[in-house]
Amino acid sequence: MKKVGILGGGQLGRMLLQSAANYPVETYILESDPDCPAAKLCHHFQIGNIRSREDVLAFGRQVDVLTIEIEQVNLEALEQLEQEGIEVIPSPSVLRIIQNKIRQKEFYVANGIPTAPFVVTQNQTELTQHLSLLPAVHKLGVGGYDGRGVVVLNSEKDLHKAFAEPSVLEKKIDIHQEIAVIVAVDQQGVLTCYPAVEMIFNSNLNLLDYQLCPASISTEIEVNAAALARQVVGAFGSPGLFAVEMFVDQLGEVWINEIAPRVHNSGHHTIEAHYSSQFDMVWRILLGFPLGNPDQILPSAMINLVGADEQSGEALYEGLAEILAMPQAFVHIYGKRVTKPGRKMGHITLLHNNLEALRLDAERVKRMIQVNASK
Repeated sequence: MKKVGILGGGQLGRMLLQSAANYPVETYILESDPDCPAAKLCHHFQIGNIRSREDVLAFGRQVDVLTIEIEQVNLEALEQLEQEGIEVIPSPSVLRIIQNKIRQKEFYVANGIPTAPFVVTQNQTELTQHLSLLPAVHKLGVGGYDGRGVVVLNSEKDLHKAFAEPSVLEKKIDIHQEIAVIVAVDQQGVLTCYPAVEMIFNSNLNLLDYQLCPASISTEIEVNAAALARQVVGAFGSPGLFAVEMFVDQLGEVWINEIAPRVHNSGHHTIEAHYSSQFDMVWRILLGFPLGNPDQILPSAMINLVGADEQSGEALYEGLAEILAMPQAFVHIYGKRVTKPGRKMGHITLLHNNLEALRLDAERVKRMIQVNASK
């Protein structure tokens, strides 16, 4: 039985472990929080810092295969473990690119991947040399995550919001839709794609609000998006699961935005709506089994449950019973005891054979349930 280690114990680690129960595998988690969502579901839980070289080295030497549920891990330790013969999926070479948005953008250009025009800035002063690029998005090179480390600069008046550290200044695309394609790559380099999803964002939190699958895009855009996703993931030359986020502009052109080399929020609907979920697919890759079937069983909507504004404390899920009474609703609570404004606390997946009905149901579910703090 293979020993597989996961760096990080958040909700993604939790859902990976839920899927691991179907496979002959011994699971290990490294995480600093003993009350993290994944703590009670693994065979072996180890307290440690995933950004610490020593902690990651000691943890990785216990297992046969090592993977991640978050990108912000110690890269030098992973490179050392790979040299020692531990399988690291995805390869540390991928993480070296992904961990830095500057390297990520340069990788797209080097491989002929369409991405928004950009320049690299080292400080706020340099921005005055690139006013012609405005309106633009300023993205911190290292350390941004889940909407943090990203600011919109619409005009010169916004320059004070910009980052003083190395960052990417990216021209704002006239976006019609935001979509994502998840690509799975096995250890022999065989690729398969999930259908594109359409993402609807919360503009205040800059987090995914809900998404629909399949995306309401033309066949031409669907084919183009899948081809681009395969091209960019193939260029990494690594096994793993990759979420490729893209923009579709007003003219129907597709642009690569960012890539997550792991299971991703945009793939949560696959647990119920697809034959092989993104989590199941990862275990097939890690354990050397054939790739699963990414095809859709039914159209789906996935709604994020996030902590309500001005609510901090013990989590209380108001409206949960009403959601559970819906015949094709699936509730996933992440096991986080404390809620905070905007914190991801769970998600709900809806199934229906009509996409417009799903859109309406998603809006209704958003109004029905709220994550508050208990009094």
